[in-house]
Amino acid sequence: MECVSFEHSANKLEALLGKDAREFTKEDIVQVVDKLGIEMLNFMYPAGDGRLKTLNFMLHSREYLETILTSGERVDGSSLFSFIAASSSDLYVLPRFATAFINPFEEIPTLCMLCSFFDRDGNPLESSPEHTLTKAMKAFNDVTGMEYHAMGELEYYVIQPDEEVFPAEDQHGYHESSPYAKVNDFRMRCMKLIASCGGKIKYGHSEVGNFVEDGNCYEQNEIEFLPVPANECADQIMVAKWIIRSLGYEEGFDITFAPKITVGKAGSGMHIHMRMMKDGRNMMLHEGKISDEARHMIAGMMDLAPSITAFGNKNPTSYFRLVPHQEAPTNVCWGMSNRSVLVRVPLGWTSGEDMCHKANPLQPHEDRDYTLKQTVEMRSPDGSADIYQLLSGLCVACRHGFQMENALEVADATFADGDIHDSKNAERYAKLAQLPDSCVASADCLEKQRGVYEEFGVFSPAMIDGIIAQLRGFNDKNTRKEVTGNDDAIAELVKKYFHCG
Repeated sequence: MECVSFEHSANKLEALLGKDAREFTKEDIVQVVDKLGIEMLNFMYPAGDGRLKTLNFMLHSREYLETILTSGERVDGSSLFSFIAASSSDLYVLPRFATAFINPFEEIPTLCMLCSFFDRDGNPLESSPEHTLTKAMKAFNDVTGMEYHAMGELEYYVIQPDEEVFPAEDQHGYHESSPYAKVNDFRMRCMKLIASCGGKIKYGHSEVGNFVEDGNCYEQNEIEFLPVPANECADQIMVAKWIIRSLGYEEGFDITFAPKITVGKAGSGMHIHMRMMKDGRNMMLHEGKISDEARHMIAGMMDLAPSITAFGNKNPTSYFRLVPHQEAPTNVCWGMSNRSVLVRVPLGWTSGEDMCHKANPLQPHEDRDYTLKQTVEMRSPDGSADIYQLLSGLCVACRHGFQMENALEVADATFADGDIHDSKNAERYAKLAQLPDSCVASADCLEKQRGVYEEFGVFSPAMIDGIIAQLRGFNDKNTRKEVTGNDDAIAELVKKYFHCG
């Protein structure tokens, strides 16, 4: 068996313990507490608003540490989730050792772990977002024999007082370097902290959106992750958002993951890339081309696209980003390397050419297997999403594609690879189904398609009822039409949902 060294792992605890975080045990956590002089333990868990909550424990004895690691603690579920009644609200939270990380913001040496929810009978809470994703992944594996992997792209704006030096060109910030991009160093500090806490980062860069308004400079950034099992993807996104906000607060920046913050400027999405793995092989390709398995996966997302917005686009401003003739999708279709479609098949290093040698002639030719890189990308979600619900919904949709008898026909019918802005393609795009235009419309679509999500017991009826009620509560059926052209009304909506997700 190949020996893997963790000495240089960016994850501080992997480096300390010399093992993969997935193998952490209770004894490892006790060892970390002893070696690093940990004085405080934090339990962190996602609630119904999609944000991490924190419970602090002051450590005073080995016995107390053992107790909280083994039995967890009791919390008020009705204050965390709208679907839990106050009359029967007690829940347990139990730490997952694989998620442990050192809190980078506390002066007191503090160890954090993400938690799972359990009911009074000691069983995983059926309606908890984290357990829903676990169930979705199991159902996917049971039906397909494959593992469902995912990775996220976090887009966000950093806001600070404007500096009238090296002004950036409006809406041309993509991959901009300093000094025209002013917060690249902040993004890199975020990346270092995220990696130290276990996040598997692919890269980071400045994004398209940048503008000056009311004396403030708004700069859009992106941090993209590597594909991992979907539950790990969700955990990493949760911790990353917490770190970006926390570091921004420390350094005097305002941060927003909001899908749209002003008219005419780039909105922020949270695109999700996915792949299917079997015996260590990526099943997305066959002989260098997109596989039939991948086409089944895509067909499922095409079929359930109208209801996926119920998980990935959770407030009215989400639908100011999903408007026609922008880069964000509105048509239910997919294509190759096309950034206007709902599901994109990005470049996958399938040419067979040794580009490294061509760029570096002194480098000898080398045959490498790049198949692990191929993914498909869902482009409708944004930062308002509950990442666990969203990945659960996408996992269900991908599984659903393998249960559809006409999956390959659906994939053929929804393939649209032409430029959405080119008039010669207008007739083709006009025939395609459209995404919902409001929270209310998304709730209606989820109501119609809920049976697929509830199959195999993945989404509990209580969770689906809760999501539908939450979305309908926005009462935004006609909001996009009513506020179009009214900058003050749009600004008020943006302010209301500025710190979503």
